[in-house]
Amino acid sequence: MASGGSRPSTLRILFSGMLAGDPYHGGATWTVLQYVLGLRRLGHDVALVEPVQDVRSASVDYFRDVTAQFGLEGRAALLRAGAQETVGLPYPRLVELARDANLLVNVSGMLRDGRLFDRIPTRIYLDLDPGFNQLWHEDGIDVGFDGHTHFASVGLGLGRSSCTAPRCGVDWITTLQPVVLDEWRVAEAIAYEGVTTVANWRGYGSIERGGIVYGQKAHSFRAFFDLPPRVPVPVSAALAIHEDEERDLAALRENGWRLLDPREVAGSPDRYRRFVGGSWAELGIAKSGYVLSRSGWFSDRSACYLASGRPVLAQETGFSDFLPTGEGLLKFETIDDAVAAIEELRSDYERHAHAARALAEEHFDSDRVLSRLLELVGAS
Repeated sequence: MASGGSRPSTLRILFSGMLAGDPYHGGATWTVLQYVLGLRRLGHDVALVEPVQDVRSASVDYFRDVTAQFGLEGRAALLRAGAQETVGLPYPRLVELARDANLLVNVSGMLRDGRLFDRIPTRIYLDLDPGFNQLWHEDGIDVGFDGHTHFASVGLGLGRSSCTAPRCGVDWITTLQPVVLDEWRVAEAIAYEGVTTVANWRGYGSIERGGIVYGQKAHSFRAFFDLPPRVPVPVSAALAIHEDEERDLAALRENGWRLLDPREVAGSPDRYRRFVGGSWAELGIAKSGYVLSRSGWFSDRSACYLASGRPVLAQETGFSDFLPTGEGLLKFETIDDAVAAIEELRSDYERHAHAARALAEEHFDSDRVLSRLLELVGAS
């Protein structure tokens, strides 16, 4: 402990986020791992707690596999919400860790347990779903804002006049999504020619406000159904879409989309990493809510493609006000833009691939991103 009442150089951090509650989603797992592993890289003592509604066998198996692979055994727990039942760290040990913690990072306010929450002096609400969390809060839905000392969001545009998401009376810290670059090396062989992506067709309901419907990935995708016939490269999507979405599935197939099984190609951290690294480039279609709100959201998935030396074509959400585009990262708004961007990649792929990794190193390196976040909340 540093002298003179200053903060310790090594922080004791409790991180709460979704690792295994919805198992076999390698990309969602990496979203949490980038923070946990990144904070550990900075030398901090990090424990993970994931509240779940039900401790299911699939979640338990997945949790144990992931924590073993990434050295989190003995530093992580699944916690059944409203109870003291855990997998991994026992509940009394979680209470001890929370009692001694300097900092809580709480994704979407998941952690509500007062014994693990109230005594931590710095408590960050980490918003990974910008626009939606704010609109739900404005509609009176409890998204877990209460009790936090700081609010951070990956919505880079929050608070700007161009962004229609409400601020909710909060002074938002905006932050890029971190990538632990040591875990994401420049990939070599290309296994999936053309553009690829990993996506959930729907995650939850849409929100209507002021005549605008802030929708899901499905609502954005439909504007690009007829992309494959217009480009000379394959267009592939590892798409989690329910079989009942018959009209959309038919439209995707009729237009030549190559639909991949997301569990097969991205159902674990390793599979996801191999799929991203084995892709020629990413076609990043955003939820329509991110696009319409101009939230400035930029996908952690896209950041992983960049770190792997794979160029990214990303649907504009306002992120280009904060990130350089044109080399390695190309933005699009219309299907004509997407066609032109693919042609640009084909014209000088090696230049764009090199620029992609350089972008990741400059903007998404977890050392930089997380050090800045800790500094802004006074915990560095």
